[in-house]
Amino acid sequence: MKKGATPSEVVYEEDRLKLLHYTCDAPVRYRTPLVFVFALVNRPYILDLKDGKSVVQHFVKAGFDTYLVDWGIPTEADRYLALDDYINAYMPNVIKHVCQRTGSESASVLGYCMGGTMSAMFTALHQHLVKNLILMAAGVDFGDDADQRTGLLQRWTSPEVLDIDRFVDAFGNAPPQFLQASFLMLKPVQNFLEKPIGLFERLDDDAYVEDFLAMEGWLNDNIPVPGEVFREFVKYLYQQNLLVKGKLRVGKQLVNLKNIICPVLNLMAQKDDLVPCSQSAPFNDLVGASDRRTIRFPAGHIGLAVGSKAQSELWPAACEWLAARSELAEGQLEDRP
Repeated sequence: MKKGATPSEVVYEEDRLKLLHYTCDAPVRYRTPLVFVFALVNRPYILDLKDGKSVVQHFVKAGFDTYLVDWGIPTEADRYLALDDYINAYMPNVIKHVCQRTGSESASVLGYCMGGTMSAMFTALHQHLVKNLILMAAGVDFGDDADQRTGLLQRWTSPEVLDIDRFVDAFGNAPPQFLQASFLMLKPVQNFLEKPIGLFERLDDDAYVEDFLAMEGWLNDNIPVPGEVFREFVKYLYQQNLLVKGKLRVGKQLVNLKNIICPVLNLMAQKDDLVPCSQSAPFNDLVGASDRRTIRFPAGHIGLAVGSKAQSELWPAACEWLAARSELAEGQLEDRP
């Protein structure tokens, strides 16, 4: 079964990772390529769910040479993959391949959720490879002194509740059933009561049912998370908040967010129950970039990608922001917004 609405081809593979390149009949307007980096949780085609509900399509139609990282489905053999493997091996290899393929010295990176946090780490350690950085509902600050302690995920991952070492040592990879159950229990009334009732009441609305089934198909297309990465994310970010303290080491390298000097666009969802704005907002004050912008959008974590209002308002604006900071392709005229 094909995942995603926009035509694509695999242009790079490494272990389980596949890099998708989106094809389009229209000529590429911008020499600077764009690479989407999704989380290790769930599958990345939420960014290209269906026609009319695709973040990818906005950028492809705007003339960006667009790519997406599909991390693949980890097996037990991948349980020891750590942040170092992703931040200092897979991601540099992907960006270098894209740059070599396009003739560009650097690429724009758009990271969603956990993929955004990883993209921030990657940019801090490999700034020369990143032209522009867009974060989308990305957690950065998990400190005790902010509003985020009211979030259920923050409470459930606290050291008093979750012994992450025992969990990973016992299970290896984080089981998809565990992750899915946790996400559903963030809003149990909505997920187990209101959602099925809403579907029943609108069974005669073909468009609604089509959208509902597309979303449910993605929500239940769960995959495990490599155990060591899960351990590091919970222990060093959620529990110890090392990233904003400047104490997080990825491999042998210390991650300093001040090293990020490229333009930054920080997109947050005001109704996000997974990554509250309080976890994302501090990022812009932690980087060294002078060109930085924040948009707080009235949507939930997933609605930021597929919501009708986000599709009509947020993503055209994001395309304009990126267009103004990307190199034009040869032969393209300067008519930026």
